Amino acid sequence: MAARVTAMADEYIKEVISRFPERAAFMGLADAPQDRLTDNSLEALRAWQEIEDRWAAELSKINASSLWGRQDWLTFGCLREIVEASRAERIARSELWPVNHMYGWQAVFARLASIQPVGTAEKRAQTLTRWQLVPRYLDTEILNLREGLRLGYTAPKLTVRLVIGQLDALLQAPIGSSPFFSPAARDETPEFREVWQKLISDEINPAIRRYRDFLDKEYLAGARDSIGISALPNGSEIYRVLFRSMTTLDRPAEETFRLGQEAVRKYEAEAASIGREIAGNSDLAAIRAKITSDPANYFKTGEELLAFTRDAIERARQALPQWFLTIPKADIIIEPIPDFLEKTASSGYEPPAADGSRPGTFLINLYQPEKQKRSSAEITAFHETYPGHHFQISMASEMPVGHLITQLPVSGGYIEGWARYSEALAEEMGLYLSAYSRIARRLWPAHGMVVDPGIHVLGWTRQQAIDFVFATGSFSEHAAESLIDRVIAMPAQLTCYDTGALEFFALRKKAEEALGPKFDIKAFHDQLLKYGSVTLPMLREIIEHWITETRASH
Repeated sequence: MAARVTAMADEYIKEVISRFPERAAFMGLADAPQDRLTDNSLEALRAWQEIEDRWAAELSKINASSLWGRQDWLTFGCLREIVEASRAERIARSELWPVNHMYGWQAVFARLASIQPVGTAEKRAQTLTRWQLVPRYLDTEILNLREGLRLGYTAPKLTVRLVIGQLDALLQAPIGSSPFFSPAARDETPEFREVWQKLISDEINPAIRRYRDFLDKEYLAGARDSIGISALPNGSEIYRVLFRSMTTLDRPAEETFRLGQEAVRKYEAEAASIGREIAGNSDLAAIRAKITSDPANYFKTGEELLAFTRDAIERARQALPQWFLTIPKADIIIEPIPDFLEKTASSGYEPPAADGSRPGTFLINLYQPEKQKRSSAEITAFHETYPGHHFQISMASEMPVGHLITQLPVSGGYIEGWARYSEALAEEMGLYLSAYSRIARRLWPAHGMVVDPGIHVLGWTRQQAIDFVFATGSFSEHAAESLIDRVIAMPAQLTCYDTGALEFFALRKKAEEALGPKFDIKAFHDQLLKYGSVTLPMLREIIEHWITETRASH
């Protein structure tokens, strides 16, 4: 049985590398093909789904409990979750409405260009072969979007307009400044640079223009006016499935909404208590006004923001040994988000390559640094790097045991839940430099659990959601609008942060109460992190077994 599980997981990785080469490249797999793009045709999707169905049938015959205590239990759990979530998501027909200003092809390809290997004749040839496929890819996207229009699956007009704005900025940039020029900029061969420039000007940019004009002149008129996914066929069921896929929990949207409201009120009360230190009273409006109006809480330049972030990351790195048994070796670098994306994108994280060829990358948004708060930048740094995403993902990838499939982003609830937990842990570690940061940390969480189901299930308007986060959180007007536009484009995604964090906090409380003086924070964190991105139910099972074993060993 264990051999069957390993064989299926091996096959899954092999098929991902073959069919989704961009994914393999971002993972940094040594054998990732560098001369291909994903076949985004509906025919290729159907072929992939047939393979998934075969895996599902085989997995259904395996008794997971018989594998407990073995590495194969983790392999099986991750593979089953990936396959089941993907099959369930078919109801959303997301291939028919992939217009997305956060993670659309324009953002994916910009990042792919920045990591495309060059420097040798073979690599240059592979690079040209891959990027000559971009026009066909975009023309296929147009065909898929037309099918979506025919069947009633469309993106919101608001999101479409944001993407058109990104594409306009991309097309207006000089070719040498385009993010797609990166392979030539990193290669010293003049002939390659000349051929690459011609490829962009004669093939890639015209294809982008065709796609952009299609959105503007044909697609926009048929795109949905509604911002909620409930407007799509089977919209309520789609949201349930997407929430399940994001969080690995099956829970009604109304319950998520209620839990989110409760958490927001709890954090507001804590922020008010801390606020007495800086405002002399516990009035949240006055506290927010002070944080927002204090010039010392803002940056003057992008360079200052970068220096502040690097300092925060280094302080966090130095403090890690007091809280963790294992410290991953993978380094992290900071890179700005491309100019054409910065007005609409958020800072984010890209894991180190599995083959060690590149470090983890914190993609930082330097747009309007004079409007960015130090308190918020500090929280983001800890969320994305140490002890957040970079620490967790690097640790999982460097563990001596485990199938590669356990290093995939199986559970957003786990990955983002850990990062949100890390924001609170950073406070325990003494990393925040001011009361502003400690207050801001409490005026951001759980809002996604309210506005996300609010918009997609309960009929909230965009303005209603903006007003909520603006009134109860620590957001600028631009940040509040960007957050809600992200929720509109990515249903259920913003729920996974605090859905996961609530589980992490609950498991820690359970372990502390059960073990009392035997509780060891380093050992607890080791159990949370050493198995990779498991599902939240799997994580609970792991911690419960650890509690039992720890009790028995003393």
